[in-house]
Amino acid sequence: MQITITAKLQVLVSSEQRELLDATMNAYSNACNCVVNYIFQTHDLKQFSLNKALYYDLRKRFGLKSQMAQSVFKTVIARYKAILENQQKWIKPDFSNPQYDLVWNRDYSLTGQLFSVNTLSGRVKLQYFATGMEKYFDHAVYSFGTAKLVQKHGKYFLHIPVTTDIPESLDSDICNVVGVDRGINFVVATYDSKHKSGFVSGKAIKQKRAKYKALRKELQQRQTPSARRRLKAIGRRENRWMQDINHQVSKALVENNPKHTLFVLEDLSGIRSATERVRRKDRYVSVSWSFYDLEQKLKYKAALNESSVIAVDPRYTSQTCPLCGHTERADRNKKKHIFCCKSCGYTSNDDRIGAMNLYRMGINYLAKDSQVPDTVSPQHI
Repeated sequence: MQITITAKLQVLVSSEQRELLDATMNAYSNACNCVVNYIFQTHDLKQFSLNKALYYDLRKRFGLKSQMAQSVFKTVIARYKAILENQQKWIKPDFSNPQYDLVWNRDYSLTGQLFSVNTLSGRVKLQYFATGMEKYFDHAVYSFGTAKLVQKHGKYFLHIPVTTDIPESLDSDICNVVGVDRGINFVVATYDSKHKSGFVSGKAIKQKRAKYKALRKELQQRQTPSARRRLKAIGRRENRWMQDINHQVSKALVENNPKHTLFVLEDLSGIRSATERVRRKDRYVSVSWSFYDLEQKLKYKAALNESSVIAVDPRYTSQTCPLCGHTERADRNKKKHIFCCKSCGYTSNDDRIGAMNLYRMGINYLAKDSQVPDTVSPQHI
């Protein structure tokens, strides 16, 4: 199977090179916005017809090279298709931030310690930092895709998607099963084949997100241009911070378990529809928590470690006793985060119960039609 991850390099520029890069990136972004407006009016997502209608205008108005103009069409079409797939309606994508999409070996190349990039005034060669990214430059293992040149806080970064082939993990190779319960009180609670439990507290994350929420509310009430700019910056900052948290958690899960581990998660694809059953004041936390992002990061990190991830039916995972199998909603006290079985009296943290039941479902998944007990053995609790 193929896995694609993003290598991020910082590009070093002189004052003259900075002006040239800024001019190129601004022209590229403005051209993207021009194509965005045309597609929004015509709903035309065919590159052939867009090229016929806009190609010469883009080159004349924005000074783009031929390859740059073609790249603009591909970038805008891809963004529109992603929006339509996710939201099922026509919404204008935003290209207000300067950027430049680069095709490998056409718009950019990397040789030694130099980054060669095509600009409005021809090719320029720039130095870059690649510390920690050296392994991705082995083209016998990794192949480069269309990169994105971005500018943040006066610094320039090149985001390169690198793709590699890795062997698929077979069910017969699995030597360890880990149930991973995602939540808010605990980011993850785990239970593995060694019958050990693990927890990552979500208290600090919840507190920091509450501060971001309060700050956004204050800025929204001001309704000034500077407040709106600040809102965008805060949103991006919170997103980067949360992604970093998910990187750390997923990395720790993979590194703390051997190769050929099966991670079992709840299928939370319908979590947004659950807001009707959540108090209004708690909906922001419940719905905006980045469960999906953590799942995606765990999937590719597990695949790189010859492990795998499955998502199972989440129903009753926190209401079923792992000792006797009794299922009752009253077994779980959400306020105190305690599970107490009304049948056998077994008591534990409710998130740990969820992880134990996910572990059991992973064992049953591997066993399939063989005889496997539906509960965890008492001596392992």
